[in-house]
Amino acid sequence: MLIIGRMLLGAGVGFANQSVPLYLSEMAPARLRGGLNIMFQLATTIGILAANIINYGTDKLHSWGWRLSLGLAAVPAVLLTLGGLYCPETPNSLIERGKTEQGRHILAKIRGTEDVNVEYDDIVEASEIAQRVQHPFRNLLQKRNRPQLVMAISIPFFQQVTGINAIMFYAPVLFNSIGFGQKASLYSAVITGVVNVVATLVSLGVVDKWGRRVMFLWGGTQMLLCQVIIGIILAFKFGGTNELSKGEAMAIVILVCIYVAAFAWSWGPLGWLVPSEIFPIETRSAGMAITVSVNLLFTFVIAQAFLTILCHFEYGIFLFFAGWVVIMTVFIALFLPETKGVPIEEMIYVWRRHWFWKLIMPSDDLPSFEEKPTIVQ
Repeated sequence: MLIIGRMLLGAGVGFANQSVPLYLSEMAPARLRGGLNIMFQLATTIGILAANIINYGTDKLHSWGWRLSLGLAAVPAVLLTLGGLYCPETPNSLIERGKTEQGRHILAKIRGTEDVNVEYDDIVEASEIAQRVQHPFRNLLQKRNRPQLVMAISIPFFQQVTGINAIMFYAPVLFNSIGFGQKASLYSAVITGVVNVVATLVSLGVVDKWGRRVMFLWGGTQMLLCQVIIGIILAFKFGGTNELSKGEAMAIVILVCIYVAAFAWSWGPLGWLVPSEIFPIETRSAGMAITVSVNLLFTFVIAQAFLTILCHFEYGIFLFFAGWVVIMTVFIALFLPETKGVPIEEMIYVWRRHWFWKLIMPSDDLPSFEEKPTIVQ
């Protein structure tokens, strides 16, 4: 039963991670798409924090506390199921299936105005192109979809090698060092959970003002500095048999919180937002499926390899992941164009203006893209 439960939980997480960001990206106006999409991540972080608090409370109930903790997970599942019954189909989905009038009605309703002709025409045009595509996964390999495919693989991979697992693994040990005792795991989970929620709120407020690239770059820089400093401190302390003093452990705990905040307002939510908004409609579902698959695959790989890496690198594991943060930050700086405020049906033109991807993508199948207007609603 436990194995079946874990399989169902994994399947549910996979479905949610694929469908919810796509749904929000298609429903949201371009100028608010980032913030509305990150509300998915915010709900996730609040759920994690609530679960940690429940675990902390039920831990005092001794033999049957874990049953209550596990059973309460059914409450959000029921709410999600009931809430889903009231969610309308996206205009993109309706129009693609030939329900054009219904799609226009939903589009006008969610935009709050009948003046949706330009956006409606863009969706219709994209849907007509999508209907000619019979093999979405095979179509992803075409040159016109090459940059989106690269991002669908790279971003979830980089998200898993940020080192968040290393930080979360060390957190209970550090909290134990400053006097939290045997409750260190629960205390650290609650404290980092609060930091996670607050930082995600910050991300929600600035993502449509600052843009995706800025947040990726600043978040990567913040994580890099924290990892390097933690690695250096531990290198000096654990080069021999020395233990951390409470002051040193407290400093590292503060760095851990700053690191978690950096991940929570950058690579955490943006790892789902950006892949959900960059694909054209004909490959959108297939592209997001690849993103989720890569994310779950490397979650598994990191989880299996983590202890082996930790045993060999010890404190150097922070510098190991810091190296990956350097690579991924440079990657974003060079190859990810800004997608803030761009309607998802117009995203193809963003890639065609990029200094590198315009060399890869053919230009003969989309004439005069330089003059294509960008609509920000």
